[in-house]
Amino acid sequence: MICQLLFMSYCMVWKDICNGRLLYIFPNASVSFSYLTFVFFSRRQQEAELKLIEEETAKRVEDAIRKKVEERLNSEGIKEEIQKRLEEGRKRLNDEVAAQLEKEKETALLEARQKEEQARKEKQVLEKILEENRKRVEEAQRREALEQQQREEERYRELEELQRQKEEAMKRKKQQEEEERLNQMKLLGKNKLRPKLSFALGSK
Repeated sequence: MICQLLFMSYCMVWKDICNGRLLYIFPNASVSFSYLTFVFFSRRQQEAELKLIEEETAKRVEDAIRKKVEERLNSEGIKEEIQKRLEEGRKRLNDEVAAQLEKEKETALLEARQKEEQARKEKQVLEKILEENRKRVEEAQRREALEQQQREEERYRELEELQRQKEEAMKRKKQQEEEERLNQMKLLGKNKLRPKLSFALGSK
């Protein structure tokens, strides 16, 4: 800030010289250009010194602050505070990790329950399908057995009918043969009862 003010003052003086105002203000003063130049460079030197002073002051302030900070950091109170905050940070981190693990555990349990429920439903659907298939197979087997039984019964009735027809045919044949035998016997019997005719040749 001081350097800026000095520089601005120099610029204003130099501008007044160029415009002739300074000679008008100090008509009896013998101000030479070399003197003004000397004043300018003196001010520049002062500015440089002020800058060095500012830098040195800033460095000393920074060193003092750093030293103060180091002293405070090395003090027991600060160490205890740091340790306390570290413990709090570790505890907070452990709590966060535990909470995250608990959340992940709950999520895993929920997913496991959902998978178990899904598996149970799929098992029920599969068992239902198997039961329906078993019933269909049993029904088909029952129908097949019934149809087979009906075919066998029909075949048995056909065989019975054939046997009956065969027996009746044999019975009719036997009866017919018996009738023919009786007729033959009747014919033979009649022949035996018929009187014999005798012819005597040359009798009288």
